[in-house]
Amino acid sequence: MKQKASEAADYIKKHTTSRPKIGIILGTGLGKLVNAITINKSFSYATIPHFPVSTVEFHKGRLIIGTLQKKAIIAMQGRFHYYEGYSAKDITLPVVVMKLLGVRYLIISNASGGLNPKFKPGEVMLISDHINLIPDNPLRGPNKPKRGPRFPDMYECYNRKLIKIAEEVALKNAIAVKKGVYVAVSGPNLETAAEYRFLRTIGADAVGMSTVPEVIMARYLKMNVLGVSVITDMGIADALKPTSILKILKAAVRAEPQLVKIVSGVVQKL
Repeated sequence: MKQKASEAADYIKKHTTSRPKIGIILGTGLGKLVNAITINKSFSYATIPHFPVSTVEFHKGRLIIGTLQKKAIIAMQGRFHYYEGYSAKDITLPVVVMKLLGVRYLIISNASGGLNPKFKPGEVMLISDHINLIPDNPLRGPNKPKRGPRFPDMYECYNRKLIKIAEEVALKNAIAVKKGVYVAVSGPNLETAAEYRFLRTIGADAVGMSTVPEVIMARYLKMNVLGVSVITDMGIADALKPTSILKILKAAVRAEPQLVKIVSGVVQKL
């Protein structure tokens, strides 16, 4: 992977002198955060050597170099998923590229289903920890000690200082945020009532189909991570109602202004 990531990073370096320390991955229905970014350079994923291409119609597939709150950032408008047929290594190649470009802080957003009955659609959850149920790991295979340890510690995957900053920003903007555990599943189907019950029983507050592979790689590379979930629907086993991806996208869009304020505020303080 390192060779592919190096060639991708070299391509980007040829087209921009910016070396951002902040990376942002924008999840399902949350791509409009880009409107708050002053864009200096935009790359279609298809033009970057070895980059996967998003096959999900509501993921734009652009890598953006610019500024947010006067801070240099690099943002992925659209991500990759295991359910698209990509391996965990494919999914996390952009994280390695960001590291090679100088990124130290990674902010990851996603849309997720609420499992905690105290949550409701439209709320924002700061991820405090995660459970990985995706049957792959980006670190599987030969390890190169110069890049990271063979058995990386996942203690404090989600940086406590960044969570505290996000809470302070939310309070300042009168945004009620939750904190909780995110569980990643393979998808693409939504869960059955029995599966929702199981996921809640093992300690999850929200469920989605992304984020965890990127976080594992980021922590392996010693990047500091903030994870933010928008609760788009509820997976309460005994009160389950039919839903659809369209409803989920609409809920994500409604919550987007809150996400923009939180992410922008965090970036300003870094």
